[in-house]
Amino acid sequence: MFKISEFSRLSRVSLKTLRFYDQIGILKPADIDKETGYRFYAAEQLVTLNRILMYKDLGFTLQQIQQLLHEEMSPEQLQGIFRQKERAMEQLLEEEQARLNRIKERLLSIEQKGYVAQEVVFKRVEAQKVVSFRSEGKVEEIPMLFERLSQHAGKQQRRMLSPIVLWKESERDETAFELEIGYVLKQDIPLPSDMLEIRMLPEEPMMATLVQRVEPFVPSTACIDLAKWIERNQYRIKKDQPGRENYLQSPLGGDTYVEVQIPIEFP
Repeated sequence: MFKISEFSRLSRVSLKTLRFYDQIGILKPADIDKETGYRFYAAEQLVTLNRILMYKDLGFTLQQIQQLLHEEMSPEQLQGIFRQKERAMEQLLEEEQARLNRIKERLLSIEQKGYVAQEVVFKRVEAQKVVSFRSEGKVEEIPMLFERLSQHAGKQQRRMLSPIVLWKESERDETAFELEIGYVLKQDIPLPSDMLEIRMLPEEPMMATLVQRVEPFVPSTACIDLAKWIERNQYRIKKDQPGRENYLQSPLGGDTYVEVQIPIEFP
């Protein structure tokens, strides 16, 4: 039997950590002196402690380690746990590699141009309720389509939030897009026109987004810039979900910005 201080020196694990393991029940002393309260550990507990340290090194949480130590598991169950951990680590490596690629891209931009390129940000986009209508056309026709939307919306337009455009390539015309022109709703409204529909846009777990100021009479390159960035960084654009454009303006007026959102996934 070893006092906790001796066990600490042998195992090279701090007294604080050993006391914490005792507190959470992952490694309790073999014996505690009732008079002094001293903790004593058995030699075979070094084997258990080494298993704990090994599992920690593999990235398991203390809760997971407690389960691995104290539950009777078949080889198949253990294999399943390690397979799950393997998949999680592979996902983490992919995410860290993507982050490293973005750092390299910014370094290259600074070296070549002397400034940081436009910021691409990943985000989860929550489900949104919109009022909209569908059409097919070219990018240049979007302002005209919003005028048509305003006519259909009538007085209900004041109860709507920011404009939104959903787009994906047309299967019939290479020069056109399947468009959905609408407004995000801040509250339920009566359907203003039979030409419009109210629906929920689904949540998207991972959107690549890019914000760009809207310049009058200057075509926006945000969609093209973002699509090129996605391809360059070896992500995959979801084919079953449209891209989105959210138009943002300060309540006090001023410049209008567009946030382009393209749903992506790992290849």
